[in-house]
Amino acid sequence: MNSSPCYDIIGDIHGHAEELKALLALLGYQRHGRGFRHSDRTVVFAGDFVDRGPAIGEVIAIARAMVDAGDALAVMGNHEYNAIAFHTRRPSTQDDWFRVHSAKNLKQHQATLDQLSPNELADAIAWFRTLPAAIELEGIRVAHASWQFKHIDCINEAIKIMGRFTPDFLAVSEDRRSNLYTAIENILKGPELKLPAGQCVVDKEGHSRTSVRIKWYESGERRTYREHHLGNDDVPEMPIPADDLSGLDVYPHEAVPVFVGHYWLTGPPTPLAANVACTDYSVAKGGKLVAYRWDGETELLAEKFEWVGKV
Repeated sequence: MNSSPCYDIIGDIHGHAEELKALLALLGYQRHGRGFRHSDRTVVFAGDFVDRGPAIGEVIAIARAMVDAGDALAVMGNHEYNAIAFHTRRPSTQDDWFRVHSAKNLKQHQATLDQLSPNELADAIAWFRTLPAAIELEGIRVAHASWQFKHIDCINEAIKIMGRFTPDFLAVSEDRRSNLYTAIENILKGPELKLPAGQCVVDKEGHSRTSVRIKWYESGERRTYREHHLGNDDVPEMPIPADDLSGLDVYPHEAVPVFVGHYWLTGPPTPLAANVACTDYSVAKGGKLVAYRWDGETELLAEKFEWVGKV
């Protein structure tokens, strides 16, 4: 009999509380205070609780209650990190924030601003600061967008020195020249490759991008940008120059399973690799809220996914 802990890894929720409650019920969790509890399983949330959905406060309340009660663990998503930066002033300024209050950033964060009172928002930001960028458990690893050993080490070391997402931390993590900026980008937003000059893609939100997210668990050698792209964007079918792949880590195929969210996948859930799975299937765009039920296996299986919403 398997004696390993059993985990249910849930992807990006983005304020969709009804789907979250339905998925937890499907997985056999029952109400316990403001959260939910299972007799012998633990949830691991892969981040992105806020923005976009209609019940952001309820999602935070459920997730936080479960974490506080020991019924769940959670990692930070890029939306939690962005919220911290959006609401943290640069020292000695009045209207200069670590995340600029541009029209684009306001639009992305508007649902959260509309739904949470100032006190609720401040309380949520304080909780977000406590979340780790990555979790290593017995038999699995979980991060929001990728698992890169050196970048996770960089983030954890910076937290030790400067505190948990403090102004000092953000001053470095928002400096594009710093190693910490690169680490945050890779772990919370996913490794990317620059496209050739003159090339761009239009992402899910209609923004033009000159770089593409990549399959960080596979080598990009002798591949095109489209073949190596992770997500649903319309990426050019052009070969990747070998020099552009230097310095990029590939998650080892013999390593323990790693789970991420972030990538807005569609269709029937299936592992990305034998030891890699994404549990973000676009609930905030009319897709599914997905969980993977891990019971100790080293090779991930399509039949272990559960979800609510449209296939």
